[in-house]
Amino acid sequence: MERPLAVPPKKGFDMLGVGVTKGYELINSGELESFTIGRARRITTASIEALIDRRLADSKEDR
Repeated sequence: MERPLAVPPKKGFDMLGVGVTKGYELINSGELESFTIGRARRITTASIEALIDRRLADSKEDR
């Protein structure tokens, strides 16, 4: 199955295992890329994967 390029915020937050407040903090800080189409906000799946990669790299450096 093909991965979507962007997902609604709730789905993106669920993918990361974070709540709505933390999810929007990540968007507002620029750690997650999002955009709007009309009134609908979407988060790019590439930015979700990039966030995971950055956090994994950071945790490896802390060891």
